[in-house]
Amino acid sequence: MEKVIIFSAPSGSGKTTLVKYCLESFPLLRFSISATTRAPRGAEVHGTDYYFHTAEEFQQKILEKAFVEYEEVYQGSFYGTLQSEINRIWADGNIVIFDVDVKGGIALKKIFGEKALSIFIAPPSVGELEKRLIGRNTDDAETIKTRVAKAEQEMSFSNQFDTVVVNDDLSAAKTEIQGIISRFLTEKSV
Repeated sequence: MEKVIIFSAPSGSGKTTLVKYCLESFPLLRFSISATTRAPRGAEVHGTDYYFHTAEEFQQKILEKAFVEYEEVYQGSFYGTLQSEINRIWADGNIVIFDVDVKGGIALKKIFGEKALSIFIAPPSVGELEKRLIGRNTDDAETIKTRVAKAEQEMSFSNQFDTVVVNDDLSAAKTEIQGIISRFLTEKSV
């Protein structure tokens, strides 16, 4: 069953929390670790949270056509999905779950088509999103300002996803996502 589930959202929407919930709730789901050129935040670990690469290493992988998709999400910060990650997960008979930026999510949906379920996690408001980013205490004020501006732009792409879940109440969002994924997993494989 070569299916993929794509989670995308503006930074601070609760996407990663919801992806972790899905991994705990659905035994066949396996997280696709993205590659990035950005520095690790907090306690992030290479090979667990991301594959952290230098700009030169990332560019070499682009030349080798190692990515299914990649984007320059913020100036100088590239993120991408390695084909080897997807192959590894499918080879074990599992289903890929992605936690990617909005452009990456749109690109992955186009690539995988009917094999993919794309879910956009929306914050209740941009103001609430800003509060969450400040509360994380992982970014400086300028970075938060950049992320909020980007979030406003990313919200306009939500209609390109199969479904939108507003994460106003985490428990309700989990319940909604549980139903959406359960239906997708029981659909006949394409």
